[in-house]
Amino acid sequence: MKVHFYATFRPIVGGKTVDIEAPAGATVQTVVDAIVARFPELAEALRAEDGSVPRGVHVFVNGRGAGYLTAGYATPVGAADRIDVFPAVAGG
Repeated sequence: MKVHFYATFRPIVGGKTVDIEAPAGATVQTVVDAIVARFPELAEALRAEDGSVPRGVHVFVNGRGAGYLTAGYATPVGAADRIDVFPAVAGG
């Protein structure tokens, strides 16, 4: 499955788009877990203490924020879905 990364995540993963192995029946959370397994340096950014994705990080599935999907991060995803991952951003 192709996962698209943005901003400060791109240098960590080595580009804009990375192929991530996701098993059949994968969910958004499964994909996030697979990203962390492949790029452990993203663990702090992509995992809160309870294992969830922190509020400031945005994971989109086909242009919709995962937190707003009917099943949230438990939403099933497949190889045809577009996954975009944005880091938390601060500014003022």
